[in-house]
Amino acid sequence: MNWKVIERYPEPPLEQSWLRCLSECDYPSHYAGPAYFREPFFSDRRPFAVLAIDADRVMGALTGVREGRTLTAGLNVRPQGCCRLGADRVKVGAALAGGLREAGGRDMDLLQVFTWSPIEGLEDSGFASKEFPGEQGIVVLDLTQGPDRLFRGFSENRRTNIRKAQKLGVTVDQASSEEEFKEYYGIYVDWGNRKRVPCNSWAQVLAALLLRDHRRLFVARFEGRMLGGVIVRFQSGGFIEYAANCSIQEEQKFKPNDLLHWRIIEWACREGFRQYSLGGAHLFLRKFGGDLHTTYRYRRDLTWLRRHDVGDRLRALLREGLRRLPPSIQERLRLALGRTA
Repeated sequence: MNWKVIERYPEPPLEQSWLRCLSECDYPSHYAGPAYFREPFFSDRRPFAVLAIDADRVMGALTGVREGRTLTAGLNVRPQGCCRLGADRVKVGAALAGGLREAGGRDMDLLQVFTWSPIEGLEDSGFASKEFPGEQGIVVLDLTQGPDRLFRGFSENRRTNIRKAQKLGVTVDQASSEEEFKEYYGIYVDWGNRKRVPCNSWAQVLAALLLRDHRRLFVARFEGRMLGGVIVRFQSGGFIEYAANCSIQEEQKFKPNDLLHWRIIEWACREGFRQYSLGGAHLFLRKFGGDLHTTYRYRRDLTWLRRHDVGDRLRALLREGLRRLPPSIQERLRLALGRTA
């Protein structure tokens, strides 16, 4: 099995082979496919893809970016790889590892990949593995159960909030016009200022929302005014992922976020998606039920004395020490370090 490193949208024969792999893989997500190269958020971050190819058939793929001396494919809450069902995962992993080394060249200190499921060949090729289990993983809903059964699996509080929003007259629709996108963007910028996080530019957000084959914006309204919105990414017939959310803080009494996700779940079931990844596992997300899905990181530290690995071990020791302290002291330390609980 060979590999191929690409840095732009592929030509039709390779594109079709890649899409066939995506349709027959375990977790067919949007960012694991060729459309990744049309995303505005990565165009200035030297995006790349590595394909594992056997006799002109794409058997596995991953996508990522190069930043400084680090090459990264995905995040632990957003893996960006796929492997064709039934493929030899040792051979696929070995091919992907070879492609990663080529994509990194001689200038990289760190190569890291995040996957939905184990790809043994990566570890066999010298990449150290780490699991992100349980509450460090991702809540994933099995949409093949249908909306009624999924609703019954929500927490009682979640069902109550959804019914409250409906009773108050909150509505949810898909935004499709530039005017609606701009209204949402204003809420997004206010949210970013409140949370003290940098925001993507209007040009980037607009370009992303116009990619309607892979992304939709759902917005909640009350008496005509927008309360907030949720953006989802998807690969048709496969995986749908919660990508972004923002809402007006003063309007939380209307429970827009609860209703937004419920309407997205209903829509995704109608459209034939198989799974809905909620992109994390914090309490708000766990109240939608579903399974806590473990994800995996494969990393190769190329620095002298492996300083990235050493730093990881030190941070793990610090986290373990923090967990042993009384909760009140933990909170004060987090605030002192400028972190939120």
